[in-house]
Amino acid sequence: SMAAEFKHLVVAKFKEGVVAEEILKGMEKLVSDIGVVKSFEWGQDIESHEMLRQGFTHAFLMTFSSKEDFTAFTSHPNHAEFSTTFSAVIEKIVLLDFPSVLVKPPA
Repeated sequence: SMAAEFKHLVVAKFKEGVVAEEILKGMEKLVSDIGVVKSFEWGQDIESHEMLRQGFTHAFLMTFSSKEDFTAFTSHPNHAEFSTTFSAVIEKIVLLDFPSVLVKPPA
């Protein structure tokens, strides 16, 4: 079987008054500049019940071919720089980094 892809999931709530679009532009530049990022997607919650959402509004998901590629990403100078910027605008955050278990592949 193929080696599991590695996922980097960020769930965040931005501080009051933060223009999320500017942060997203920075994130898009980051993933474009770093080749080991296999794919990147994000979304803003529009459906979840407020109580279930716990104040979180945005989700960001990056896919890597391997844990090694993820490690290369996190140790990249651009990532360190962006993390500093990102941390400053975040009220709260959840981070999960995991080997992916693919149960139903895309058709």
